[in-house]
Amino acid sequence: MAAERGRIEARLSVFDTAMIVFSLVVGIGIFRTPAIVAGAAGSTALFFTAWTIAGLVSLVGALTFAEIGSRHPRAGGYYRVVADCYHPAAAFMLNWAQTVMQGASAAGVAFIGAEYLAPIVLPPGLLAPQAPLLIACATMLLLLTLNYRGIRSGARTQNLLSLLKIAMIVGLAVLALVLAPRATTPAATAAPAAPWLPRLATALIPCFYAYGGYQMTMNLGADLKDARRRFPLAISAGMLTVVALYLLLNLAYQQVLGTDGVAGAKLVAAALSRATFGPAGEVAVSLAVYLSAAGFVNATILQMPRSFHAIASDGVLPPAFLRVNPRTQVQELGLLLFGATMLLPAFLLGSFEKLLNYVMFTDTLSIAVVASTVFVLRRRAAGDGGYAMPGYPWLPALYVLCLLGVAASVLVTAPRLALAGVGILIAGWPLYRAGRRFSGAAGAA
Repeated sequence: MAAERGRIEARLSVFDTAMIVFSLVVGIGIFRTPAIVAGAAGSTALFFTAWTIAGLVSLVGALTFAEIGSRHPRAGGYYRVVADCYHPAAAFMLNWAQTVMQGASAAGVAFIGAEYLAPIVLPPGLLAPQAPLLIACATMLLLLTLNYRGIRSGARTQNLLSLLKIAMIVGLAVLALVLAPRATTPAATAAPAAPWLPRLATALIPCFYAYGGYQMTMNLGADLKDARRRFPLAISAGMLTVVALYLLLNLAYQQVLGTDGVAGAKLVAAALSRATFGPAGEVAVSLAVYLSAAGFVNATILQMPRSFHAIASDGVLPPAFLRVNPRTQVQELGLLLFGATMLLPAFLLGSFEKLLNYVMFTDTLSIAVVASTVFVLRRRAAGDGGYAMPGYPWLPALYVLCLLGVAASVLVTAPRLALAGVGILIAGWPLYRAGRRFSGAAGAA
């Protein structure tokens, strides 16, 4: 039989995992969210303050999840750790919502990447409104096919895309800073009338979106060699690289375009390259941004099916989701299901800004719950020799509070989208009960 129920073998290295961390975080957000952050902040000081605070908090979050992943290195860890520490029903509801959001988020990233690519590969006469949609779907189908061939094939693709992305960000930022005196910086407008604290709170939402994603590498705990020792190193290295490159690129955005220019540039990377290098540079960077989007989508495809494996092992999903191809180490049914959750939202998504708030409310609540399991794991296995993050318990507690604050900010600024996320989360309860009844009836038969 081509596929059979089996154990997932550890085949990823520290470098593979660090590259996955990098691409899970650096999707398309850094090439779209700076405009939203600058518009919300209203000043250069608050613009950089928001990025710095979000980076530091996300680094604490990375260390928190490094400890969770080190103490709990199992396939589908994002689901499994909640089931083990709290209850399988809570784990299923969170994972259900997270899976739907991850599929929609990946589809949105692929769509935005296609928006960058379409003008440089299609003649003006063929730039119909459907062109980005077709390119996005073709990209997702190609990456699904590569990952269907095997996890090592997917990891090699990931490493190449991640290295290209790092080279693009560093090259764009450094060259833009060197050539910044040649660019025109718009004059600053009057200071916003709104108080600085609400503006900062609003600006932090897209910042946390841009920094998010690292926590999902928990699902690769069983794929990493010597996970207890190497997982903290991989996730910390990936996040430190992200924080440094984000600050560097945002400095280039601000220096070349000015804060008001950043706020007015929807595709800020294209605007930066156009202002600094001219039309040829804009084409090159637009292509690089598309590859960045492809890297994010590929990383999401690589790790999400592990969640289905963990849920099925609890009897909530059919046993078919436990089948692992012994040759490729691919969970073929889980991969196909996640592909459906990406392709379907591609035809339903609206704007990136709406997607941002839609994803962030449920995402931050879910991450806060999972992050809180570090306290349970510490209490159960004190002194077991696993990785221990510095600053415990104050730093992880602060991290959880920051996540709850972001969720509250989304609820205030976009209540309808936040409530839609709550509806998806609650819908997981009847699905969980139905799955339990189905598995019980199947077992009795």
